[in-house]
Parts: sequence; C-alpha cells; structure tokens
Amino acid sequence: MNNKQPHQIEWRIANLDCENDATKIKRTLQTVKGVDKLKIFPKSAKISFTLDTKLNTEADVKEKLIEAGFPASIKREIAKPPKVYKNPKVITSVISGLILGITYFLETQSMVPVFLAPIFYAAGIVIGGYFFTKEAIEELFGEFEIGIELLMAIAAVSAFFLGQAAEALMLVFLYSISEAVEGYTEVKTRSAIQALMDLSPKYATIKKNGNEIEIPVEDIKLGDIFIIKPGQAMPTDGLVVQGSSSVNQAPITGESIPVLKEVGSTVFAGTLNEEGSLEVEATKTFENNTLAKIIHLVEEAQEEKGKSEKFIKKFGKKYSPAVLLVGILILVLPGFFTGNWYQWAIRATIFIVAAAPCALVISIPISMVAAIGTAARNGVLIKGGIYLEELYKVDVVCLDKTGTITKGTPEVTDLISFNNFTKDDLLKFAASIEKLSQHPLAKAIVDESKKQKLVLTEVENFISYTGIGVSAKIDGANISIGSPNFFLSEKNAEVEAVSNQITNLQQLGKTVIVITSDKILLGLIAVRDKIRDNVKNEIAEMKRLGIKEVIMLTGDNELTASAISKEVNADKYFAELKPEDKAIKVKELIANNSMVLMVGDGVNDAPALASATVGAAMGAAGTDVALETADIALMGDDLSKLTYALKLAKRTKKVVNQNLFLSIAVISLLIVGALTGMLSLTMTVLGHEVSELLVILSGLRLLKS
Repeated sequence: MNNKQPHQIEWRIANLDCENDATKIKRTLQTVKGVDKLKIFPKSAKISFTLDTKLNTEADVKEKLIEAGFPASIKREIAKPPKVYKNPKVITSVISGLILGITYFLETQSMVPVFLAPIFYAAGIVIGGYFFTKEAIEELFGEFEIGIELLMAIAAVSAFFLGQAAEALMLVFLYSISEAVEGYTEVKTRSAIQALMDLSPKYATIKKNGNEIEIPVEDIKLGDIFIIKPGQAMPTDGLVVQGSSSVNQAPITGESIPVLKEVGSTVFAGTLNEEGSLEVEATKTFENNTLAKIIHLVEEAQEEKGKSEKFIKKFGKKYSPAVLLVGILILVLPGFFTGNWYQWAIRATIFIVAAAPCALVISIPISMVAAIGTAARNGVLIKGGIYLEELYKVDVVCLDKTGTITKGTPEVTDLISFNNFTKDDLLKFAASIEKLSQHPLAKAIVDESKKQKLVLTEVENFISYTGIGVSAKIDGANISIGSPNFFLSEKNAEVEAVSNQITNLQQLGKTVIVITSDKILLGLIAVRDKIRDNVKNEIAEMKRLGIKEVIMLTGDNELTASAISKEVNADKYFAELKPEDKAIKVKELIANNSMVLMVGDGVNDAPALASATVGAAMGAAGTDVALETADIALMGDDLSKLTYALKLAKRTKKVVNQNLFLSIAVISLLIVGALTGMLSLTMTVLGHEVSELLVILSGLRLLKS
C-alpha cells in the first residue's frame, strides 16, 4: 500500500457513550484536513474514516481527538470508561452531591450563615452542571438544536433564582450523576460485541521454515500454517491440512454439539478445539475472517435504527423545543393574567423537568441494542432494528426445501434386492460403479457403502449416459444403474411386479435407482435428501408463536415436494420452482397482505430473500454471499435459530412497549403534577430520574434472552 494515498482507518474511541459524543467527534474531525468518509459508531465506541496522509498524519488526528476528550486506540478491545474515581463527570457530580448534602445539613442545623448557603449551592450547581451545560451550549450553537441538557440547565438556573437553590442543586446532582454513569451502562450493552472479540486469541503459533513461532493474529497471512492444540481457539478461518479433532462451533454457529474436523474440513475463527491437535492453513486474514465479519455486522446493525426508533429520535428533536416553548407560555400567560409571576415561574420550571423526554428517548434504542447483541451471541445476526421490528410482524414463513428443511445431502434410505441378490452385494456393485461418477446421488451410494464398510470391486468399461445413468463390467457381467423409466419401458411380469414398489417409494419423495445385470433386475436403491431432525417440531413451534402459514418452496418435482411437505406438516408447498419463481411466489404472498419471512441458503435463494419482508439465510457461517444478502443470518444449519429469532422479536417488542408505556405514563403524571402544583421540584426530579433508571434496567433484561 502506498502510505501517501488515502487509506481506511478504524479506531476504538474512549468516552464515546452517546449520540452527543458522536456529534462532538464529528464536529472535531470535520475541521481536520484529509479526513473523509467519517462514520461514527457510538453504540460500539468506534469510528472509521479515510485519511489522505498527504494532508495530515494519524498522529495529528489522534491529537485532535485527545484535545476533544476522546482518546483513540487501535486495540481490539472496546474502550471502557475510566475508573469511577478517575472519571471527571463522576467526580464533579459527586462533589456537587457532597456540597448539597453538607450545606443542607448545616442549613437545617443553623450552622451556616443565611447568605452563605446560596453561595455554596451555586458553587455545587456550577461544578455539577459543567459538563451537561457545556454539551447543551455546544448543541445549541453547533447543531442549532435544543436538547434535554439545555432543558435541565435552564430549569436548574431558574430554580436557583426563584429561591429554590437546594432543589436546583438536587436537579443538577441527579441529572449529572445519571449522565456520568451512562458510559458504564453502555459497557453492558457492548458486552455481546466484547464477548465476540474475546473469542479470538491474541497470538497464533505458525510453522515457518520448519520452526514454530508465535505471532500476533493480525499478522497471519493467507497460506500460513497455524497449529492448534487442545483447548485453543482458532485465530482465523482456515482449512485443516493435518490431524483430526472435535471443534466446538457454538460461539459462531450456535451448534450445541462439537463438530468433527479432519483433513479438508473448514474451521472458523473463534471456534474452540477440543481433544486433538490440528494444523490449519489460513484461508482468511484476521481482518476478513468470519468472526471479524460477524463483529462488523453486529456493530453496523446496532447503529441501524428501526422505524420506531427513528420516529422517537425525530420526535425528541421537535419535542424538546416544544417543552421549552410551553414552559415559557406557562410562565407568561397565567403570570400575566394572575399577576402571580413567582408561582407560575415555579410551575414552569417544574414542567420543564417533568416533560423532559429522557426515559422516552432511551426506551427503544437500549432495548434494540441489547436484543441485537444477544442474538449475535446465540448465532443469529439481525442486521438492524428495522428487521427486528419487521420480524415481530411476520405471519407467513416460506422455507426453501434443500438446505433448510433438508440437509442438502442425499443419502440412501432403502435397499431392495431381487433374484437371490443380497443387499450388501447390491450396494457393493452399485458403489463400485458410482465411485467413478460425479453425480450427487452417486456420492450418496458410495458414502453408504463406506458406512457399511464394504470392500468395493474394480470395474471395467465404465460409461456415463447423461440424464440416464451409468454402466460398467464387474466380473464379466454388464451392470447398469439408472432411472426407472428405461427399466419400466420393458413389458414383462417382472416389470409389472416392481413398478408398484417404485411408485410407492417415489410418493414418499425418494429418488429410485434401478440396478440390472444383462436386463435382469438385481434391485432398487432409494435415495432422499434427509430431513433435518428438528424441522417438524420447529414448524409446530412457529405455529405456537402465531405464524399463520408455513410454506415450502422447492425446485423438486411434485411427488417429492408433496411427500416432504406432508412429513414436516407444512401448510402448503410449491414445487418445480426456479429461483426467480420463488421470488414471484413471495411477492404474491406480500400482495395478499402477508408479512413474509423467507428462509433459504442466501445463494440461489437471493431473489426470494430480497423480495420478502424479512430474508433469513440459513447456515451463513463462512458464506460471504449469505452474510451480505440476508436481513438475518442464521449462523448454523439449525432451524431452531429461526424460532429463537421469532421469540426474541416478540420479547423485544414486549419490552419496548413496556418501556414506552412506563416512560409516557411517568411523563404524563409528572406534567399533570407540575401544572396543578401537586409536585415539588424535588419530587419531579426524583420521578424523572427513577423512570429513566427503570427504562434502562428494563431494556438490559434483553441481554439475558
């Protein structure tokens, strides 16, 4: 790379806790020459941008961030807030609280001169309110917006000059302490991302020139051979070149049972080797491996706002100025008509605090961030709040058959032998010939012979007939393997006797292969793509969750589709569909007012996934196309991940509704209390801060889903 050209930079940022901090960073870096394509991730404390080093250096940009109070780090760990006793916001807030407590005690005990108490309270207000008042001024003059911080600053100053100095300082103390601990709350919501980061080791042991050397995982190059001993995690994606072992893939795919890995198997970064030693060739660099992509997608998703969150944000921007305007009107109009300016000034001040939308504004974002992070930890990537919201509304689920309902790998289900031929001989003859074929059904027969530990025979004169079958000589006999159609075209008693068996097998969704020797029937082999073990139960669970219809979409023939659909209890099926036909079916369902969730493999199902209300890719681990195409990526080949996602969407909706109800109810009660004079400023401040705390704790419940 030419270091004189613009290049991409990504840093973790300390003290980046909220949208206000993101705005400050934006204002800071907008003035720095060479910085372009700036993107800020407040929920994961990260920024990315391009830098033209002809115009500026990384050191200069870092210096600007330090001056603004946001030190940068290139480390993988998410920046954590400083220790409580080193945090300026906490320190100033605690000092204001101490001033409040001590002054109030001395005042009630008549141990302080009357004229000194307001001076102490004023000092506490200045100290405790410094940071949020500074934010309010920057927001007002930098962004031309009136935010909650300005409402609180105005309320505190008003209360002080109205003779309620102690109440004003209490407001400053409680609001400043809630603002100060915001960074510590954000640490909880970032726990899912940090947990993902912690899956990958910091160092890897690689083989180089016959020696084993330890290097930082960031330095692994494509083609490097790294050694993984029992109990160690994979530093990046790779291909096993030596050894065999069980690997726990649960952190990436959510699979509960370890998966056997041997030569030729793919492994993913962050998965845990269990009992054997492996040598693995790196197929992805650290920056581009599956784990890194998951982390990046989760970070992007947590910034991607849903419709309700966007509405609340827009509402907050208009609502806060409206609160200030109404507060002024409460002072001016009744004051003018009654002449009791003091009383209405107090009520106006209390109203501004009561109506401040802190709990309302935070009610949705904290729930969405927690839910998306938890889903990722459980092997489900949801690419934004909007998809979590849409998932809750889904009433029709469309499942692609191959790879979703079935495993996508055919296997032998029946062996039927005739004319004194044994099943083992039938399978051995078929496998001996089919081992030379590339057809998927041929592989199923060969795999079955391996399971039965049969010794295969050498064959001669192997011939493949496209669309028909194959033939070869075994011990001088002419053996043919192929479609039943050619065998059934013969008109004799043997054909009549076996045709019903073939039809019965086909009606069960099985592909039938006929084996003959010089036109004498040796037997039938039935092959079918195996249905996943839990599909029937998961479809039943979807129905319990309120899904009205589960529909199977497949390119298979009518007989196969009908049999498999019936076996898994799908409500409907559509057979013989091309990829574009699946998309048309999805669009037809949506046109009939259905909210459709389409589940496929993310490759040939891409048109249907894109057409659905929500598209979910099954078995997306290690598949770039699936990760990029779908709205939701199910990392494992397990349909239970889908029902988990549906349950999480419903739970998230429930928590969001509870938070909205709580915040709106509290604000409404506080406003009524403020306007009627039933609530003092102290009671209003307490109600305001307690409601915000409850909403935060409620949203954090989703971290345990």
